[in-house]
Amino acid sequence: MTIGKWIGIISFLVSLYIIWQISQIILLALTAVILAIATNRIVRRLQKSGVNRGIAVAISVGSILILISGFLALTVPVIVQQWQELTDRIPQGLEQLKQWYSQLQSWLPPRMLGDMNSVEDVIQQLASSYDRWIGSFFTFFSSSVETLLQILLVIAVTIMLLSNPQAYRRAFILLFPSFYRRRIHHILDQCEENVVGCVLGILFNMVVIGIMSGVGLWILGVRLALVNALLAAVLTLIPNLGPTISVIPPAILALLDSPWKSVSVIVLYIAIQQIESNILTPLVMKRQVSLLPAVTLLSQITFAAFFGALGLFLALPLVVILQVWLRELLIEDILNTWSKANFPPLKIPSEDGSHPSKIEGDRQF
Repeated sequence: MTIGKWIGIISFLVSLYIIWQISQIILLALTAVILAIATNRIVRRLQKSGVNRGIAVAISVGSILILISGFLALTVPVIVQQWQELTDRIPQGLEQLKQWYSQLQSWLPPRMLGDMNSVEDVIQQLASSYDRWIGSFFTFFSSSVETLLQILLVIAVTIMLLSNPQAYRRAFILLFPSFYRRRIHHILDQCEENVVGCVLGILFNMVVIGIMSGVGLWILGVRLALVNALLAAVLTLIPNLGPTISVIPPAILALLDSPWKSVSVIVLYIAIQQIESNILTPLVMKRQVSLLPAVTLLSQITFAAFFGALGLFLALPLVVILQVWLRELLIEDILNTWSKANFPPLKIPSEDGSHPSKIEGDRQF
């Protein structure tokens, strides 16, 4: 291997190491980009009404911050109180679940007890991992000063991007060859459309599921309905796995009253999940890229494992952007234009050197 190749490999590895070291900053920058793309739609609508862009940016960002601050001011005190009560009551619910399971064992024939041992193992795992689960849920918010600085950084970068988005767009397009820049402009338009649809779809699903969960839990008389509804709304970000996780706390709390109330909570969440899958998701998918469920789930687990809570929240928008680039760049511009005409048959002389034989390009593999 030549010195040039070794230098190239070393440079590539050093670049990967640097990117990994600044991955948190890159994620914060991507957060600002996604927020800027979504907020820019509001700014454009205000501009169409005759408002100056600078004033439109100030109105859009200020309105969003006021709405978020007002919502947090109204809900955070209640959430903190109910969350503390939830952390105190769930161990009681787990103990009640053990007692209920012991009674169930006394009613079942001995032959079925072997199959029920897995249920007991699940209960033991829930009890042993409860403290770790509660602690890791707010890992992202462990340092208030660091979190505040990150939020301020995202807000500042978002405002900078909104002030003159075309300049940043042109700078990005200039990174590509001149003959391909028009195509990149079209791909960026596709990314913008799908990111906006994705963000709106996520917010719509979170609001609807949070309201349905809260109202349903309130009707059933389950304690701490607000915090459980907000938990269900946040876990909507995780398809398939999220609803399963969100049903555990309210079901355990309902078990403190009666087993049938716990069953009612599970039925309620199954019904909400069916409404989401059969009604909400088809409506939302009209505005965003149709994502394969397995790919979406695996991407979220991967992002959460490598980058924590922030990676989990950014997984869906980033997968949407990646899917657009793969579809437009790899599939449309490379694979769909890749024909056999680009690969003429290979001529190999015969053993006597008289009549060369032909080997078709697609038969070599």
